[in-house]
Amino acid sequence: MRYKCGHVAKWGRNADSSAGFDIVRCMQPVVPDTYGDASARSDRPIVAAFDFDVTMTTRDTFLPFLNRAFGRARVSSAFLRLVPEACKIVVGFSDRDKFKELLVSELFSGECVARLREEGRRHAAEILEWIRPAARAKAEWHKTQGHRLVMVSASLDLYLEPVCRELGFDDLLCTRPSVNHLVFDGRLKGYNCRGPEKVRQLIGLLGDLSECELHAYGDSAGDREMLSAADHPNLRVFEPR
Repeated sequence: MRYKCGHVAKWGRNADSSAGFDIVRCMQPVVPDTYGDASARSDRPIVAAFDFDVTMTTRDTFLPFLNRAFGRARVSSAFLRLVPEACKIVVGFSDRDKFKELLVSELFSGECVARLREEGRRHAAEILEWIRPAARAKAEWHKTQGHRLVMVSASLDLYLEPVCRELGFDDLLCTRPSVNHLVFDGRLKGYNCRGPEKVRQLIGLLGDLSECELHAYGDSAGDREMLSAADHPNLRVFEPR
């Protein structure tokens, strides 16, 4: 299924879009010359959309950033206060997106933007060491082919912006804490960039997705809709086999 601007509305933020999701096709191994000279074979612009955490990296990057920026004790206290919300997720009365919004509210409200951007730069320098070699090689291959590189991640702009610059990505779609007069106000700017929101943000950036040839790389259910929207979906292809 390909997405046009009018199609994505049918996916709710919590919709189960597993119908038609071909996990076998998505998990075919990818090597740098898989598609040959893809640019010469397509009359549409080619876009490569990469999830970040665990797809391109060997581990999660969000919680380590919180611990770096706020300290383990404060982060642990925030999680304890949100235990009731976590219980709602278990019984189906809430979801991970709502939990993340509440966690951002607990930790980011009133925090100085400049301080957390500096923490983000330091975190980026560390997590660049966590990039999977196969993922970096694939991104570099797309770049040499003249394809547009887009990172699409539920992680935060505070550290993904410097990562994208280092890796040569053209665009970043991600979760962004909201700012008000040089401090964070405890809200998100838009939605958590996960699930259907990834497709919505891709459409906002690219327009009608049927007018481009889309390669997508992901590792989890949070990437399902993006993979379903792609001409070339790739699930967990960078993990050692």
